[in-house]
Amino acid sequence: MKKKILALVLGLTMVFSLVGCGAAKSEEGSSETTATETAATEATAAETAATEAETAAGAIDMSGVTFMNDGTLTIGVEIGYPPFEDFAEDGTTPVGYDIDFANALGEKLGVEVNFINTAWDGIFQGIDTNYDVVISAVTITDERKETMSFSDPYINNYQAVVVSPDFEGEITSFKDLDGLAIAVQKETTSDILMSDYVATGSIKLTISANEKITTCFTQLENGEVDAVVVDSTVADGYLASNPDKYVKAYQDESEPEQFGVAMGKDNTALQTAINEAIAQLTEEGFFEDNIAYWFGSAE
Repeated sequence: MKKKILALVLGLTMVFSLVGCGAAKSEEGSSETTATETAATEATAAETAATEAETAAGAIDMSGVTFMNDGTLTIGVEIGYPPFEDFAEDGTTPVGYDIDFANALGEKLGVEVNFINTAWDGIFQGIDTNYDVVISAVTITDERKETMSFSDPYINNYQAVVVSPDFEGEITSFKDLDGLAIAVQKETTSDILMSDYVATGSIKLTISANEKITTCFTQLENGEVDAVVVDSTVADGYLASNPDKYVKAYQDESEPEQFGVAMGKDNTALQTAINEAIAQLTEEGFFEDNIAYWFGSAE
């Protein structure tokens, strides 16, 4: 009987020992799980903090910026100057290099964008009256700086001559246009340049100054003019879309131009914010990609 009791006691002792060991391991495992979860939570928190810090670092200070309409950057644009600004096939949706840039600019500034289609002739008079800025392939010039301010440049440009494929002459400078009939868009730098050549007696030209650049290329295609003098960036866009219709006969790289966002003369807060946005977009490769898309190759 004693032997049976002793055996029973020993058996119970072993059972309790095993239970105790299992409990210890369970507590140890639970401790390890908790530590892992804590580490994961801390890592997630650190990652979130880093992301927030990065976002904060890239945020643009808009505290001193005011718009004609709160929360919206209103933009004057002459739609009908492809590939910078044009209508999509639906006839109402703006598309183009400047349109993409303006939309990206709005995202950087944290505001909506609203386009106001405006004739080029007189477009600058609408700044601070009809819209906050003009983004429409505007060349930065000293004369324009007298009445408005500009952002940093966002694309380079030159003056170019476009002819038909059957043009038999050779153009190595603008003086080779002497005696020809050319088309330009009214009040553009192309118009001003050609008018200056004629005014100084350097060359004789028959100039057709049109309201729309599209009319200039239609005249060239119809044989009404010998050449179109236009921004090189616009020429590149037309050649990329119609390689069989047009040829770039000459590009004057001696006097480069730069396009910028035009705004009110004293709107320094908006100018600073836009310049910061342009710097960020440049660093991100936006302009390089946009040039490749709309002009057929990176500048």
